[in-house]
Amino acid sequence: MAGNLTRDEARERAKLLSVQSYSVELDLTEGEERFESITTVRFTCGRPGADTFIDLHGAHVRKVVLNGEALDPDAYDAERGRFPLRGLAEQNELFIDSDVVYMRTGEGLHRFVDPVDQRVYLHSQCETADAHRIYACFDRPDLMATF
Repeated sequence: MAGNLTRDEARERAKLLSVQSYSVELDLTEGEERFESITTVRFTCGRPGADTFIDLHGAHVRKVVLNGEALDPDAYDAERGRFPLRGLAEQNELFIDSDVVYMRTGEGLHRFVDPVDQRVYLHSQCETADAHRIYACFDRPDLMATF
């Protein structure tokens, strides 16, 4: 299960970041257990050089690029559902390519095969603390952006 954001972490990130946009691409044809999620986030940092993290739950991270520099996908902390971002610039662009697990609890992206008609149905739940179960994001209501 992803780690919860502490109050201090939330306050620090809200002071540090301003998110301009998310570009999200989902490939739902990869199978019954996982889907591909590609996210590009554009954001500013009020304290260049600072560190933070982006939220992403239940993922296998394939590729991460921050401001044109490839980062090690193995830095992903699956237990806490976080990818560390170190040495941020004033203007930032983050690209993350990952496979994310379909949820079976109603949170995030849920995939269901109807036993009667055998058709596949999907539904999403992106309440606070659930969007990061579909795509990489700063999953806080005070860090919203267009996507």
